[in-house]
Amino acid sequence: MGVAGRYGHTRLRRHSTRYDLGCPILSRFCDRVGEHGSKSGAITAPNIKRKHAERARVVLASASGDRVQRVATQLGLSRPMVWRWQQRFAEEGVDSLLRDKTRQPGKPPIAAELVAHVVAMTCAEPPHAATHWTGRAMAKAAGISLRSVQRIWEAHDLQPHRVRTFKRSSDPDFTAKMTDIVGLYVDPPTHAVVLSIDEKSQIQALDRTQPGLPLKPGRCGTMTHDYKRHGTTTLFAALNVLDGTVIGRCMQQHRHEEFIRFLNDVERAVPAGKLVEAIVDNYATHKHPKVKAWLERHPRWTFHFTPTSGSWLNAVESFFSVITRKRIRRGSFHSIVDLQAAIKRYLVEHNAEPRPFVWKASPASILAKLDKLPALSV
Repeated sequence: MGVAGRYGHTRLRRHSTRYDLGCPILSRFCDRVGEHGSKSGAITAPNIKRKHAERARVVLASASGDRVQRVATQLGLSRPMVWRWQQRFAEEGVDSLLRDKTRQPGKPPIAAELVAHVVAMTCAEPPHAATHWTGRAMAKAAGISLRSVQRIWEAHDLQPHRVRTFKRSSDPDFTAKMTDIVGLYVDPPTHAVVLSIDEKSQIQALDRTQPGLPLKPGRCGTMTHDYKRHGTTTLFAALNVLDGTVIGRCMQQHRHEEFIRFLNDVERAVPAGKLVEAIVDNYATHKHPKVKAWLERHPRWTFHFTPTSGSWLNAVESFFSVITRKRIRRGSFHSIVDLQAAIKRYLVEHNAEPRPFVWKASPASILAKLDKLPALSV
């Protein structure tokens, strides 16, 4: 059927125009290829699997006596594949082209007991000095591969490298205060403006020691890890929950004097005849006697204090987070004036296209989530 060729592999010899392949499928190959004098075997029968057609092309092309490299290049295959099917055809005949050799079975799946053991160990403290499990440490302890550990963690939604912080409020009036503030967000009073007021203090004017490189394809932007500090400023902000606009002002300090000046700015900005429902936190400045006296002189104002350790209920905190990420953190400021000008420009751009603040969580859902936290220690 064949003779030994180069590299110890079998080279087929062509005896006639029609090959005695002994198989209906491959006979049809010859009907379409051999009788028309084609060496490459452009086999296109629709009822033939692609892998069978490729093997038949190898056999038909090799029968002309071409070198393995030429056959591989002609058919767009690798040389090992050409060698493999030349040898298989020479040793086992036509039937070898229509079936694959049996292979060793793959690795058996990890036993359910071992999976449960890995999950249990992950949820427990590690036995060594580390604070949490790593993939390699778990793989060594469980006697499996790192990838197996990663698959188990992914299947059970385990992320031991991550941690979430929390602070449970110890305010005895937490439920009443939280319900009051959520009610202002969800169902604000008629003819009233709901303002979320707070200050972002100690904003540093940091200037990098060297200019960074801009972003480009294949490389992220750069900035030096060290910096020069040119002072700090405080941003007082009042977020209008109904339309999303922000009234902001930068000041050097955040005492009650500056807070009262900011309240005067807000008072002038709010249309006459509107009640002002202001949500503030428990910072001492907000409860100063002079601030209380200011409230008495402005009866349309009402302060709603967030619970202790409940500043997450203050909507303006989300605005502070956004301006920090988008404008301040990666900025380079040569002076406090430069920093304040950047903040003012951001406020102008924000107020040009404001988005109303939408609160979605109900008081019942908040309380249900808080019940999952550990109880306060006495």
